[in-house]
Amino acid sequence: MTDLLENLLADLAAEGDLLRTAVADLDEDGWRTPTAATGWDVSTQIGHLAWTDEVATVAATDKAAWDAIVLQALEDPNGYVDTAALEVGRLGSDALLTRWGGARTALVDALRAFPAGQRMPWFGPPMSPASMATARFMETWAHALDVYEAIGVQPEVTDRIRHVAHLGVRTRDFAFSVHGLEAPAEEFRIELAAPSGEAWTWGPEAAAQTVVGSAYDFCVLVTQRRHRADTDLVATGADAGRWLDIAQAFAGPPGDGRAPR
Repeated sequence: MTDLLENLLADLAAEGDLLRTAVADLDEDGWRTPTAATGWDVSTQIGHLAWTDEVATVAATDKAAWDAIVLQALEDPNGYVDTAALEVGRLGSDALLTRWGGARTALVDALRAFPAGQRMPWFGPPMSPASMATARFMETWAHALDVYEAIGVQPEVTDRIRHVAHLGVRTRDFAFSVHGLEAPAEEFRIELAAPSGEAWTWGPEAAAQTVVGSAYDFCVLVTQRRHRADTDLVATGADAGRWLDIAQAFAGPPGDGRAPR
């Protein structure tokens, strides 16, 4: 167990706890409130998180079961995740919260016990435990935004979103590849203002192409919770600009994104 992984798991737990608190007292109508994701209500969003945590645990602990999941996904690659989210989301609120809580705990235990130096399979590239924890943080945070917006809760924005920003930067080439585009050979300079006011940077200072703006806006962009036009991000260079149009920090096919507000 590394300090990096322990810190990631602590941040993941904190983000999940905020979301659980926000939904715990909703009545059944509240759980069925539509969110910005087409066809997904609040219950579906939580169902998706529960199911994905369960699947991530399988990836870390049971290769045969994971292989079976992959075969199922290949039968319906574009609808498999939606189908699972909708199915789990049909549970009553108490059962859903219990299932999600168990999935969260099991995932933490699995990542802590995973052999050091090895990588677990996933729908995208294989992941280390730290990478998986980062990905689960990103998804928990992003889907929580959908829920908060639907039920009228103002999200708490903290420097924990650095995990999302880091993943967004690291997935630059992936975003180009899923759109059938060749990734730029040169590195970009990314300069983001954290919620605390701290400056977060990636890439060489002398890079010709840059992205500058708030870390929060970058995070909602790479999770496709906001359209680029609704952010303060400024790109210098054609490739950097193109990246902001297609950025995605999540595995799978290109998302539809959100329309400009």
